[in-house]
Parts: sequence; structure tokens; C-alpha cells
Amino acid sequence: MENTEKSNFIWDEIDKDLAEGVCEKVHTRFPPEPNGYLHIGHCKALVVDFGTAERYNGLCNLRMDDTNPEKEEVEYIDGIMEDVHWMGFHWNGGLYYASDYYQQMYDIAEDFIRRDLAYVDELTQEEIREYRGTLTEPGKNSPWRNRPWEESLNLFRRMKNGEFEEGSYVLRAKIDMASPNMNMRDPVIYRILYEEHHRTGNDWCIYPMYDYAHPLSDAFEGITHSLCSLEFEDHRPLYDWVVEKAGFREPHKDKFGHTSRGPRQIEFARLNITRTIMSKRYLRRLVEEGHVSGWDDPRMPTLRAMRRRGFTPAAIRDFIDRVGLAKADSIVDYALLEYCVRNDLGSKASRLMAVLDPLLIELSNWDENKIDMLPIENHPDHPELGNREVPFGKYLYIEREDFLEDPPRKFFRLRPGGEVRLKSAYIIKCEEVIKDADGNIEKLICSVDLDSRSGSPGADRKVKGTLHWVMREGAHPIEARLFEPLLDDDEDSGKEFIDRLNPNSLTVMHGFAENAAKDAAVGDTFQFLRMGYFCKDKDSTDEKSVYNRVVPLRDSYRP
Repeated sequence: MENTEKSNFIWDEIDKDLAEGVCEKVHTRFPPEPNGYLHIGHCKALVVDFGTAERYNGLCNLRMDDTNPEKEEVEYIDGIMEDVHWMGFHWNGGLYYASDYYQQMYDIAEDFIRRDLAYVDELTQEEIREYRGTLTEPGKNSPWRNRPWEESLNLFRRMKNGEFEEGSYVLRAKIDMASPNMNMRDPVIYRILYEEHHRTGNDWCIYPMYDYAHPLSDAFEGITHSLCSLEFEDHRPLYDWVVEKAGFREPHKDKFGHTSRGPRQIEFARLNITRTIMSKRYLRRLVEEGHVSGWDDPRMPTLRAMRRRGFTPAAIRDFIDRVGLAKADSIVDYALLEYCVRNDLGSKASRLMAVLDPLLIELSNWDENKIDMLPIENHPDHPELGNREVPFGKYLYIEREDFLEDPPRKFFRLRPGGEVRLKSAYIIKCEEVIKDADGNIEKLICSVDLDSRSGSPGADRKVKGTLHWVMREGAHPIEARLFEPLLDDDEDSGKEFIDRLNPNSLTVMHGFAENAAKDAAVGDTFQFLRMGYFCKDKDSTDEKSVYNRVVPLRDSYRP
């Protein structure tokens, strides 16, 4: 098919399959395990699976690989579906669960036993590991490997009926204990587990292993291309073995009526980002041990956390596209993700002024009761977004860091005797520094050039510095949450990830913003001038708005 989009090695393989008649219609799937929320690492698979189906006008399923009821929850299923929709994808091939196929998988397992392709084993988990051998030494056959199939079938049915304790028996595929691929050394395909399943309840007490359930689920659903990350490359021979032995390699009509020869697995490099935790198990530990406030803590790389922080689906998809597809693992700089977010928000986010660490300014020559309403553009590049009016009076706040008593050269902000322009307002000059008994600066006394108002005839006078500000009276209190990556930048330290947690990953500041910050809805995003992009958080109240910094205006974290 003709497509002007840039290609990649996966699409090249699919083009070849279509040309050779291996399949009629491209059908992919996104198969998350519902034992946690989706994170940025899953986004690569999301974009590959759904994006490939879109490219070929094909189908993509969403399938919950729910074969481990010990860790799976309905909460995660609902969250996964919400995240997939938020990213702009829709499962036009249908929503499925591996548990939909438990009976079919069981029937195929019985067939494998009758055909001497599987056997019930009594070795313990530790013994199975010992018998498995090493990368340089072949494994040993289990003493029960050659038991009569009738005996294995009887034991397997009794396992299903709940007659044995957990760990006492397993069902193993009979492949090759001398295979150079460890995954082919008689892998376990069923185990006993007395755990209530979120969909099937207590109907089953044996559950299929992932490497058995996954290829069969793909085959049942008519998947043509099973796209997965690189860690499954060594599992591909087992995937193909299960599909072939179950009879799905013979040309057949799938459930949609398309001719198929069974699914084909193709691997791509997973996404790794500097200073970012990409393991669901580790993320769960952060939550359970209280290192973060929950799965949606804005420091977390989960999609629900990124949405709360203010990241956009467009920025995330742009990031994935820029990373691209490769066959070898690599690590992407976190700065690229920030760049994509800034690039997206730059043209969308309206501007506001907010002071996060306030220093009070008193204008000595400004009338106590006088308030000017100053027009300020909502976006410098989009005049169609209009202006807003901001009040200017005798008492103002500026950022504390914008004043230094003894500044270095080329410090173009405020200093004793120095002048700056206040954004879209007047030029002020620092006349006096007021301190408390401990020597801390309480406020600055400044004079204002009354002829220098922006837009007036006297506004042509130039000064080098321009500062943002808010008027004290009527300013809206805000809590600003500033973030850095969860991990420090010592990638090669060898330390456990908990010991690499960045103590500066969250900084909370209390300041003031224009009143528009109060009126905004949760999830609204603004550029706070000179401070970065900020998104209103669900913790906001009428008295105080909470804003998460989405990203700073430039990369602050590159080592």
C-alpha cells in the first residue's frame, strides 16, 4: 500500500507480509497486565500497536493479560482504559481479556498432554530451577517427564478440580531440556493458585503462564503482528512453538473472516529515559512505601500522573515519534521529553504572572488609593487570544531572587539604586532596603517613573531588566509545586533505586498570582511568565490554588 509516512523496520516487515499474502488485514493488539497503571514506557507500545493499525487501516485490540489474579485489580483495568483513550487511541478490534479464553487454553493443554507435548511435573520450584541447567550446560530431564500421558491427564484434571496444594504440581511443555534457549527447556505452562480472579471468581484454581496464554490469546483473536519489546525476543521460539502446536500456523479464517497463518512476533527496543523509573514493580514499591503520594503523584512517570502534572498526549506522542523505533536498547535524555512538552504548550498556553517567592515593593510616590488597570496580552504570538486587564497599585510583589544588594556584573534585575521595568507597566527604581531585626529583607521602597507606563509616550525610555509582578491587594494565594526527576543523575552508581531517589524531586513554594489563576479549572495550563508552564491541580481550594510546574522554560536537569 502507498504511504508517504516515514517507515521503520516493523512496517517494512508488514509490507513484505502483505505482499506475500501472509495476511489479508493487519491486526495488532495492546496487551497490558492489569497489575498497575500505564507509564511512559508503555506509551511506546501504545503508539506502535495502535499507530501501526491506523497506518494500514487495520484493527487493534485492547486485551488485559489477566493471568495473575494475585496482583490484578479492577481499578487498574479502568485506569488503563482511561489512559488509552486519553492518549487518543480506540480499540476498534475490541476489548478482550486473557481470562475470556481460560476454557479454550485448558482444552489445548489437555490436547498437548494427549499428544505427548506436555506433562505434569512434581519437582519443586527450586528443583525445576536446578534441573534447568545453565547457559553453558544443558538441563536434565525431570523424573516425571516420561510419565504416561493418561497419568498426566488425570493429574491435570485433579489439579483443575482443586485436589492439590499450591506448588505440588505444575504442567510443563515437553520441548527440549538441552536447548540453547533456556525458555525452551520444558517451560511451566500451568500452575496451581488458589486466588480469586476479578472476572472468573473461584471458577479456576489453575492459571496459565504468560508465555502460554499470550500467544494463544493472539491466535484466538486473529492477531497478525504481535509487536512487543526486546526482552521478549528470546521468548519468540516458545511463542512460535505454542502457536504451531495449537494448529494456528495452518491457513485458516480468523474470527473476523480474514485468512490468517497465525500471529507473528516482532520485537523493538523498549523505552528507557534517564533518571526515570520504568519498572511497574518499582513504581508500586514507591507507592506502597510512601515515597510518593500515589500512582498519580506528578513526579511519577505514570500517564495518570503526567496528565495531572499537565503533560499533553500530543507532547508524549511527539516524544515517542522523535525517539523512533530501533532493534537495540538505548537511553533517551529526559530533556527531550521536556522539550516536547514545552514545544506543545508554547503555542497553546495563555500567559499569567505569578510570584512564587514574594518580596514586597512599596512605591513611595504612588497614591495609596490609586489603581491602574493595565492591558497585558494573553499570548505574545496569538493576538486573537486578546488581552486581560491587570491591576497595578502602591504595593506589589516581585520574586525575591530578582533583587540582590550586592549583585554580580551583568545582573540586570533590581539592585539598590537600580532600575527595572515591570512587565507591561512602569519603570521603578530601588531607593531603600527595609530589613527586620535579624537582617532579613522585609520590603523595598521604590520610586516609580510615572511617565514610563507601557504604551504611553514616555515608554520609550529603555532599561535592561524586565520583571514580572503582582499587586498585593487582591492577589490570589497559590501553592506552587516544582519537580525534578525522581532519581539522581548517578546512573552508574550501582545503588538500589531507592537509594538513588532525588531529595529535591519536590519543592513547594507559596506565593501569589493574578486572579485568573483562581478562576481557572483544574487541568488548565498557563505559562507563568519567566517561571515555566504550570497546571492547576485537583488539590486547589477557593482560598488557595495549587499549581504543578509542568516544565520549566528551559532544561534545568541536564547533568
